Amino acid sequence: MWNSEFHIPKNKEVGVIRKGWRGRLRIALVYPNLYRVGMASLGFQTVYALFNEIDSVVCERFFLAPQAKPYSRVRLQSSESGKPLTAFDIIAFSLSFENDYPNLLTILDTARIPLQANDRDSSYPLIIAGGVACFLNPEPLAAFIDCFLLGEAEELIPAFIAACEQTDYFNTPPVKSSQYGKKTKSRFLAELADNVPGFYAPLLYETDYKADQTIKSFHIQDSSNGAPASIIRQYARDLNCFSTCSTIVSREAAFSNTYLIEIGRGCPHGCRFCSAGFIYRPPRFRASAHLSHNIASGMTMTDKIGLLGAAVSDLPEISQLCAYAIRNNTSLSFSSLRADAITPALTLAMRHSGVKTATIAPDAGSERMRQVINKGITETDILSATEKFVKNGILNLKLYFMVGLPTETTDDVEAISDLCLKIKTVFLESSRANKRIGEITVSLNAFTPKPFTPFQWVSMDTTRLLKSKIRRIRKRLQRIDNIRLQVNSLRHAYLQALLSRGDRRVSEILLSACKNRWNWPKTFKETPIHPDFFSLRERPQNERLPWDFIDHGISKAFLRNEYKRALQAKITVSCPMQDCHQCGVCKK
Repeated sequence: MWNSEFHIPKNKEVGVIRKGWRGRLRIALVYPNLYRVGMASLGFQTVYALFNEIDSVVCERFFLAPQAKPYSRVRLQSSESGKPLTAFDIIAFSLSFENDYPNLLTILDTARIPLQANDRDSSYPLIIAGGVACFLNPEPLAAFIDCFLLGEAEELIPAFIAACEQTDYFNTPPVKSSQYGKKTKSRFLAELADNVPGFYAPLLYETDYKADQTIKSFHIQDSSNGAPASIIRQYARDLNCFSTCSTIVSREAAFSNTYLIEIGRGCPHGCRFCSAGFIYRPPRFRASAHLSHNIASGMTMTDKIGLLGAAVSDLPEISQLCAYAIRNNTSLSFSSLRADAITPALTLAMRHSGVKTATIAPDAGSERMRQVINKGITETDILSATEKFVKNGILNLKLYFMVGLPTETTDDVEAISDLCLKIKTVFLESSRANKRIGEITVSLNAFTPKPFTPFQWVSMDTTRLLKSKIRRIRKRLQRIDNIRLQVNSLRHAYLQALLSRGDRRVSEILLSACKNRWNWPKTFKETPIHPDFFSLRERPQNERLPWDFIDHGISKAFLRNEYKRALQAKITVSCPMQDCHQCGVCKK
């Protein structure tokens, strides 16, 4: 066990008290990245707690070893008992980011587990996966995962475990290296598909393709197996029925010694590039009294509280929570704040917490471009937020922008530099009053189209075009004092597009890349379908998309209309978070 961890009791000490192996379902929960990254994931910690709260389950954690590579002999072992992956009945991957998919294959490979689900019989652990990346589009991993749980863990895990307990699959001797062993697993998956909402087993479905390589059909292989034609994403309707807080506080995590609290899920603003504003609909916030109780619990363990959510500043009564933390001499940090919602209470809490850097995400430089993406903030909002932060002693700013957004022109690209220079003017004026001048970091990211957003059909800019746009911005900002330009990897952005927009044929690309030890240029030369087909191509609106079999409740007509409004640079009002019947979710 990691010496830096502080396990938080919830009636029992979660994951620490050994329950014993006999008669228990043994689950290895894997975060396919390094320990410090995994322990900063509240979703990963939540799943860990949910599994261990079930008496019939023992769940232990695994992380990517820093030295792990394909075909290496690194021995992965659990954080709790040091057992290997193969000692568990189920290996559950928690997937938040598409760029962690290669790590998933590396982990299976180092554990000597066959990568492809078709090569694993019932003698191997069942490989499952969940997390936001999965219920956006699981198809690029379809060849490797036995089953996905699509939706929110609180709704999925109890039903999944209950269904597992009602079968003899984990209690009968495994059948190794035979077709019978594979049929045993197939029957088990079909049984769960028939009984667990949100359960998706790729082996039960097949995809046919047209001559132009687009998807012709997606259907159940055997209509008698009870698998549903579409998978309904599961979500918790009332977040006040439970808390989502840290299970473990660790000084070695990315958020060192910080107790994390989820304030809500989803975002009402509907930025057209952001999947969180659509797949987590309807937006849900926890009550102030509920969150105050969570903060009080956290304060018994640490003086650092992190409030997480897609729109923390939209939380009703956020000012009261800030005041509560200040009265109790507790530091608050916020995962996201909108420039048009920076209140005195928020800046006071940040100053009290010793925050040195504030983040503003204009996302686009021009007013027109922010209307295209439905950002809902103006230049005045951005400059006002800058002034409020600096006047309250927050010395540094980090600005997030995207290049390559739909309809983007040269003027829109230039507007990023223009806005940065205007921000610097306000920044310096306010800094001089404090007699201290900090730094502005400008982070440039390539726009990547995401499933279930109004931009799911659009093309992504080529790397060459993105580089030319970035050069234009760099030329204007590189010699400006107090401004530092940070450009995120364009190669990673391209891979993200491949892994978020691809169909199950992308599994073949991943398998080839793993065999090539992640030499992507070599892999791309070998693939029968060029990756640009998945990453860059604009999709006709009548094309069947790889993720269309997932039902998030959002109507395609709504997304098409939002795309049309984007092309017209029209703003759509925020979701009213009640029964409005516009996007289709509340009709379900």
